[in-house]
Amino acid sequence: MLVETELSSFHSGILPSLSVSSVLSVIRKPVHVACIMDGNGRWARKRGLPRTAGHTAGEETLSDVVRAASKREIDYLTVFGFSTENWVRPRAEVKHILGLHKKLFGRIAELNENNIRVNWIGRPFDEPGSQTPVYVQRAIRKAIQDTAANTGMVLTVAFDYGSRAELTRAAEKLVKSGETLNVENLTKNLYDTLLPPVDVLVRTSGESRISNFLLWQISNAKIYFTDRPWPDFDAIELDAALALIDN
Repeated sequence: MLVETELSSFHSGILPSLSVSSVLSVIRKPVHVACIMDGNGRWARKRGLPRTAGHTAGEETLSDVVRAASKREIDYLTVFGFSTENWVRPRAEVKHILGLHKKLFGRIAELNENNIRVNWIGRPFDEPGSQTPVYVQRAIRKAIQDTAANTGMVLTVAFDYGSRAELTRAAEKLVKSGETLNVENLTKNLYDTLLPPVDVLVRTSGESRISNFLLWQISNAKIYFTDRPWPDFDAIELDAALALIDN
């Protein structure tokens, strides 16, 4: 497992008596964790399974991580579900992933039971270039509506998302409106203006890349890299990522 050097102080005894919950109690709020869920295909290949089996396992892991994050009183969890570049994958694989997302957004009872509010960022459905199928659009809208009253963790799924596309769109809106192009105004024109900065970004499966994910929002984030593929990511790994967050 490869992690940023800040974690070494946590393990070396500088903070020997503090649990992760204790660490979270003294850091600034809200706590925002973002995940690049990589390695589903590699996980499946290692087991002699089709890539689709890896994506199915990854979807179950996401449900486990959502529950674990909620229990740890994380305020925001943002996951990279499907990128603007993922549409070029084999058609059967894309269809399977879309079905899993419909299932994910359909877990309303479980989300409500855990007081989790669903959010979504990505290319707007009515804008040119949007490829999100209508049935996935409906599932997203329904999940957002049916969990809107929840007051716990906000689960944001980035679907048909690319950070360059988000930033380009924000800049174009500023140009058209005649507003000054500065940090404050650009931030106000992102897909979700209420999404706070990311505190720690998780990247699984041994990759040390950002992959066009939340480039604006992670400007001051700690980054937690792990060799484990996403289907093997668990609460222990989540705790190690949280331990990177300081005051």
